[in-house]
Amino acid sequence: MEVQAEMEPSSSVSLVSAVSYGIASMAMVFINKAVIMQYPHSMTVLTLQQLATSLLLHFGRRMGYTRAKGIDLATAKKLLPVSIFYNANVAFALASLKGVNIPMYIAIKRLTPLAVLIAGVLFGKGKPTTQVALSVLLTAAGCVIAALGDFSFDLFGYGLALTSVFFQTMYLVLVEKSGAEDGLTSIEIMFYNSFLSLPFLSFLIIVTGEFPNSLSLLLAKCSYLPFLVILILSLVMGIVLNFTMFLCTIVNSALTTTIVGVLKGVGSTTLGFVLLGGVKVHALNVSGLVVNTAGGVWYSYAKYRQKKAKPAKLLSDLEAHKK
Repeated sequence: MEVQAEMEPSSSVSLVSAVSYGIASMAMVFINKAVIMQYPHSMTVLTLQQLATSLLLHFGRRMGYTRAKGIDLATAKKLLPVSIFYNANVAFALASLKGVNIPMYIAIKRLTPLAVLIAGVLFGKGKPTTQVALSVLLTAAGCVIAALGDFSFDLFGYGLALTSVFFQTMYLVLVEKSGAEDGLTSIEIMFYNSFLSLPFLSFLIIVTGEFPNSLSLLLAKCSYLPFLVILILSLVMGIVLNFTMFLCTIVNSALTTTIVGVLKGVGSTTLGFVLLGGVKVHALNVSGLVVNTAGGVWYSYAKYRQKKAKPAKLLSDLEAHKK
């Protein structure tokens, strides 16, 4: 019996991919919030982000900067669900930022590990450990407590954020499955995702009535330099976030990606009370966010312990097999 260690990514690559995703994800929340506060057409923003990603990767491939393969019809069909779930997640998340403040938005998104665990059980990955289950329940309880003390409670905004949690769970599970089974790189998955998104998003911005009003407003807003800088940052960070998210999910796992999301939320929650405004402090709200954060940190620690225990168990199993 041989252990295929060479197939596993190095710990440094795993760490760098996870940290990079955490930083990009945290920055993207504030950048998107800043854009949406000045430009309410969230679907148009998402379309521009995907268009920028597609063009960058296309010309990068043509100029030889990436080794990504061209469009393959069979692969495109397999990754179409990934693209649909990804865009649904981002669209609902962007829309929710119109009515939900950043600390509460992050608290709601911390429910993603719970959804990933449930999805894992449904897909046959087994039941979680006691510590993992309890930490996830604590995170969910903190979210409920914080919502009860949220002065700016917006039922519609909460509904949009919760819906984005569902779609985020689905695309993370599918990305992990696609990367592992089909041998696709993060660049290739990102290219397919952005390319397949464009027809779907173009249809949506027309049906919802955003276009062409959103385009005329965008041109008018771009004459204002601070907004133009934030918009460009949003496009660039959209590319960076997509790459680091897909890389982290493939190199590590869907669960690791959600753990990183939970940890970066600690800093984002704190900064959210200070930056961009829109947060009225209430003791119940703050208490809920503290409980939510504590549950997230406990969850991350439990998964870290669980991951460290696996190599030891594998080694003992191998030694027993040799005997």
